[in-house]
Amino acid sequence: MACLDFYLLCSIFRGLNNIPVKKYLRLVPGFIIYTLLLHNKSYAQEEKPDTVKVGIYITSIHDIDFKQNEYTTTLWLWLKYTNKKFDFANNLEVPMAKTVTRTFMTVDSSGGRIFMAMKLQCVMKDSWKIRNFPFDHQKLRFSIENSQYDSRYLVFVADTLGKHFDPRFTLRGWEIDSCVILTGTKTYETAFGDESISKPHTEYSNFRVRLSIKRDATGLFWKMFLGMFIAFLIAYVCFYIHIDGIDSRFGLSVGALFAVIGNKYIIDSSLPESSSFTLVDLLHGITLFFIFCVIAANAYSLRLVKNNKIHQARRFDLVMAQVILIMYIGLNVWLIMKASSGS
Repeated sequence: MACLDFYLLCSIFRGLNNIPVKKYLRLVPGFIIYTLLLHNKSYAQEEKPDTVKVGIYITSIHDIDFKQNEYTTTLWLWLKYTNKKFDFANNLEVPMAKTVTRTFMTVDSSGGRIFMAMKLQCVMKDSWKIRNFPFDHQKLRFSIENSQYDSRYLVFVADTLGKHFDPRFTLRGWEIDSCVILTGTKTYETAFGDESISKPHTEYSNFRVRLSIKRDATGLFWKMFLGMFIAFLIAYVCFYIHIDGIDSRFGLSVGALFAVIGNKYIIDSSLPESSSFTLVDLLHGITLFFIFCVIAANAYSLRLVKNNKIHQARRFDLVMAQVILIMYIGLNVWLIMKASSGS
């Protein structure tokens, strides 16, 4: 290109033999600027990345596994582009996928443009927010990249026409809030062994889907916590056992204590590890604390009985029964309402 421009420039100069030298020299800077602008324009055109239009339609989401931090999705993915070097059949990458199974693929290259459609089943790795479990809201994420070409050569554009998920598919126990389609650039602080890159920094265009879901938690909540509440009530009725049955009072309270601990271990076994306090931890912790208060109150009543203050012991039991019940119910209602509102 540079040689061709120089040849044209010389030809034009040869055609200007009749122009005086001073005027001839005044024309030289203009020709040089024109040539530089022409080269800059050609360079910009050559470096402009090709676009790939991407669309998605999710047909199923199932096997949500909280313990393993994964879920399975089945979807249709289609791509439209003109650069035949983009071999998405072999270079399609799903960064967050544990496994990707392609069950169907079709390619149409008529009209100078390639249209590729494929059906994928992916086991996706994700992290769950379990602070408000079982009143939790989750975001399921899916993204694709081209493993061969970075953002200098390839840019994704989202196909936003129509819906992006099948409203008829049933996600058991969950409701779909929204589905957001995004495109952007993912940065990797490495050159992946490419010695031609001086700085260990590469960027790849990506196409992302974020599906927001919320759990229908009413039935699950009572299924998980009903045993804990009954254990507390067993300890609570100790206040209404006659003062002569002090051994029965302590026996029921201690049994309720171990029942709550066992219930918590059962729930924790189905959840991922968390370093923060969750709703499950708070409800069980409060229950254990109030059962301990019942045991401590029984111990004080026993002391009053030993000092022949039976009437005072009975009055103390009635007062403590009301105080503990009101405080326990109030704290539980406040925590549950706070979690269900997502705060």
